[in-house]
Amino acid sequence: MKTKINFGAIIVYYVIAVACRYIAVKTNLLSGIENPYLVILLRGAGPALGALAAIKIFSLQNPLSLKGIYKNTLIPFAVYWVLPAVLIAGVYYVTIGKFPILLMFTVLVYGLLEEIGWRGFLQEQLKSLPKFYSILIIAILWFAWHLNLEMTAGNIIFLGIIFFGTWGIGKVYSSTGSLIAVAGVHSLNNFFRDGLHQTELLLIAALLVIWIGFIIIYNRRNKPELTPVSE
Repeated sequence: MKTKINFGAIIVYYVIAVACRYIAVKTNLLSGIENPYLVILLRGAGPALGALAAIKIFSLQNPLSLKGIYKNTLIPFAVYWVLPAVLIAGVYYVTIGKFPILLMFTVLVYGLLEEIGWRGFLQEQLKSLPKFYSILIIAILWFAWHLNLEMTAGNIIFLGIIFFGTWGIGKVYSSTGSLIAVAGVHSLNNFFRDGLHQTELLLIAALLVIWIGFIIIYNRRNKPELTPVSE
């Protein structure tokens, strides 16, 4: 039996997510905050706030699980947060001579704040739709949320990246049900604020291979404690 889509909840979610994003990036309300990492987190807080508000207002039975199908939270935390943090910190140390611990924590938490909304809430709410339509809707809303709507070549490429990211991260969420897992995958590109070069691309490819292999092996060897989330 397909779950009926709660359009009211989705509207509330998206209005709050966009409003928070607009305040953070299009106004000067955050200009008095001196801590740049806190500013980064506030820019990504809208989807999480919107999701929590919509779930509360409409009394939704919407799972927001950090561990997902795993036996405890430590498993996805170690695989999807600690592992990339150690590897990427090593790359940063070799290239710039220091460990960006605070930056890495901020990027991972930023990814979690977004994923509570895009996967944990919106993908759940649209799971009764055919996969392509669900992916397309999430991708368009996610792209528009960034508030960079000019149809430049760069933004068209970004929309394509968002579409494939929606598909790929959505697959991880469908397989794990873990917000920690999808936050780690989401954060990969954000770690490298100065662009992606050969070393960074190789590291990202290696992590993706490790994660995909881990998901396949874990799902084969363990009975999930939660029903896998629909795509």
